[in-house]
Amino acid sequence: MKPASLAWMASMSVSASLSIAACTAPAGSQPAATSRPDSGTSVADTAREKASDALAAAASVVKPKRQIELPAGTVVAVRTTRALSTVRDRAQDTFDAILDEPIVVDDVEVLPRGTKFTGHVTTSEQSGRMEGRAVLGITLDGVDVRGAQQSIATSVNTKASEGHKKRNIVAAGGGAGVGALIGGIAGGGKGAAIGAAVGAGAGTGAAAATGKQDVEIPAETRFRFTLKHAVVLAG
Repeated sequence: MKPASLAWMASMSVSASLSIAACTAPAGSQPAATSRPDSGTSVADTAREKASDALAAAASVVKPKRQIELPAGTVVAVRTTRALSTVRDRAQDTFDAILDEPIVVDDVEVLPRGTKFTGHVTTSEQSGRMEGRAVLGITLDGVDVRGAQQSIATSVNTKASEGHKKRNIVAAGGGAGVGALIGGIAGGGKGAAIGAAVGAGAGTGAAAATGKQDVEIPAETRFRFTLKHAVVLAG
């Protein structure tokens, strides 16, 4: 047999042997389908790594909420949204107010101008006819923080009417004497009696018109309150 034929037959024999060995090799000797030949890391490990990276990225974007504290003594400047009066309002009646100046803590604006506050009347007293003063007291008791109502406690602002003037009291008490004098000049004794009655009535009318005083606070009146206790707000 020629040498070329022998070489060809030997080559075919080797190829057949390799094919048979590949078919009969144990399953454990096969390379894993889920393995990365370059690093030996499985697909499952790669997926876990990607999920961990995604969670870390999300955590860096979503910052945890921090608590912001308004210390006791913080000034709260507001404007009332309606008129208040000792004639119409009684103790515990409520009212609304709007923040007129932003509240800043550590150079950060925590409550912007326009924030809504609620309050109530603490005292509402009318004056007597000829003595005492009318008194109206108000305080804030709540603030709207991102749509949620939060309770607060502030100082009380009190308005009082002016004191009664001495000339008003004299006018009320002295009206009868003036009437008697006029009546006496006009018609003697009987006229004096009639004049005294007329004068007394006139004096009482003056007292009714000027003797009783009230406190009137127009809408948009500006008030400054201070927090009595610290308030923690969600940042």
